[in-house]
Amino acid sequence: MVSGAAAPVTSNPSARVIYLIRGLASEETREQSLDVLCKNRLTYDNLAVLLWKSFGTMSVLLQIITSAYRSLLSDGLTEKALTQVCNAIALFQSVAFHPDTRIPFIRATMPVYLYPFLNTMSNERSYECLRITSLGVIGSLAKVEDAEVIEYLLSTQIFPSCLRCMEVGKTLSRTVSTFIIYRILLSEKGLKYCFVLAERYLSVSQCLGKLVENLSEDDAENLPCLLRNIIGCYLRLSENERTRPQLSSYVPWKLLDGKYANIVRSDPKALANLRQLVCNLRTSKSCTTHCTDEPPTSSNSPGPSIP
Repeated sequence: MVSGAAAPVTSNPSARVIYLIRGLASEETREQSLDVLCKNRLTYDNLAVLLWKSFGTMSVLLQIITSAYRSLLSDGLTEKALTQVCNAIALFQSVAFHPDTRIPFIRATMPVYLYPFLNTMSNERSYECLRITSLGVIGSLAKVEDAEVIEYLLSTQIFPSCLRCMEVGKTLSRTVSTFIIYRILLSEKGLKYCFVLAERYLSVSQCLGKLVENLSEDDAENLPCLLRNIIGCYLRLSENERTRPQLSSYVPWKLLDGKYANIVRSDPKALANLRQLVCNLRTSKSCTTHCTDEPPTSSNSPGPSIP
């Protein structure tokens, strides 16, 4: 019987983790066990496997997560409950990222229990905390090049959920949700999914356009990463020659301005993607020049409406 959350001093990390996992089963020790496991999840190499294989543990985490549903509807989620739910979701992320538990995790359809947090329309602190931690789980799945993972995400309609986060979330949520869209678009199946329906393609391109128009330069920490993901998404969409003329009307002028090129200048890949995007949007012979020179400034920008 676990009588306290603090694990005994031991030289065996696995024994400490097992002790803490057992603490999740008791309401008396659950809060502290969650806190310790969450804070040290990056240092416990076998945490994901032990969480997944420990009897009843994933059910406990799922119970904690789903307990927030009713509170969200009534805005009655306490700070204590919010912390516990976010910690449980963070442990979900460990399971989602580990190569030995990732596929069993999605085959058990565990990520769908996080979708209610992605589909909220409020950007208040509690909603945003749940949104960003849930996006972290999906982002960990999308980060890995695995056809089964991509197929699963597409089958669970992650696209509209991420687009909603891009619309209502704060900069970090927008960054992670745009990253997920980008990672999906990098796969041929994901790109095809985007173009199957005209409404779906328009939704993605218009949402990206709104992101650019609403970029906040005050968030200097996340802005370069968000820009990199936006540019990557646009670049993949621009590879479809049939819809490229329409795409040029959705790419905001300011993205092609030298100011944003300066922001991503320290990222060679993002800068190269921006140059290639400009090339794809141009049909004139001057395209070759812009592929090798600096991205356009506002004075010579091709503009989103140039065919």
